[in-house]
Amino acid sequence: MRIDLHTHSTASDGTDTPAELVRNAAAAGLDVVALTDHDTVRGHAEAAAALPEGLTLVPGAELSCRVDGVGLHMLAYLFDPDEPEFARERELVRDDRVPRARAMVRKLQELGVPVTWEQVARIAGDGSVGRPHVATALVELGVVPTVSDAFTPDWLGDGGRAYAEKHELDPFDAIRLVKAAGGVTVFAHPAAVKRGRTVPEARIAELAAAGLDGIEVDHMDHDEPTRTRLRALARELGLLTTGSSDYHGSRKTVELGAYTTDPEIYGEITRRATGAFPVPGAGGRATA
Repeated sequence: MRIDLHTHSTASDGTDTPAELVRNAAAAGLDVVALTDHDTVRGHAEAAAALPEGLTLVPGAELSCRVDGVGLHMLAYLFDPDEPEFARERELVRDDRVPRARAMVRKLQELGVPVTWEQVARIAGDGSVGRPHVATALVELGVVPTVSDAFTPDWLGDGGRAYAEKHELDPFDAIRLVKAAGGVTVFAHPAAVKRGRTVPEARIAELAAAGLDGIEVDHMDHDEPTRTRLRALARELGLLTTGSSDYHGSRKTVELGAYTTDPEIYGEITRRATGAFPVPGAGGRATA
């Protein structure tokens, strides 16, 4: 069984529509795929309606968080999307994305980059605008060679020259909200140092004590020594370990299923969840 628990569609900053994403996941030989767009569940219905036979969809989201001045992403799986408090918080984060992206465009212009808001809006389309859309504009303009190269202190990385803050959840609140909505939490790419400062292990231990379920270990931004260290940390803290592609379509070079999650870990995630169920087969719907 091949399981990829971290992907993005045009509902946020991916380039595949939700329907295209699940079809591509099936074509890539996946058995299970999670749709985890940034701070939104808007793509879930389309993905479920287009779900090919033999592929299971895990509804999820990737939550924007910040602690001690460090940005981080929290993957949330199988929560009730209609739980009121959690839905309100996701809306607050989403509503702050446009002002934040406009602020980054202004900063880039001040640095002499000929980027425009119209260019970024065109790239984002109907998705939740974010840094990857601004980064894609920098690639189009020849400022950086790849989207990943824009996520540095020189440009859009945390604290970078063109970085702008937005409303973000405290990760302890995120864990509480997801748990209250019946979901499961996994800290995404916790040691992705190329993106900027990372959360220290002592903080991860505190998150584990607060109910964090797991950490994403097998990820393109983690080299092998880092993965070994994270597995040891997970064993020490009693955390689940996942692997996933963080697929964004053509916006990044990584392919669906490049990294996967052990079926036993996936089974434990589904056992812990009470807010929603995985969606099997063709055209099903998540049920709370």
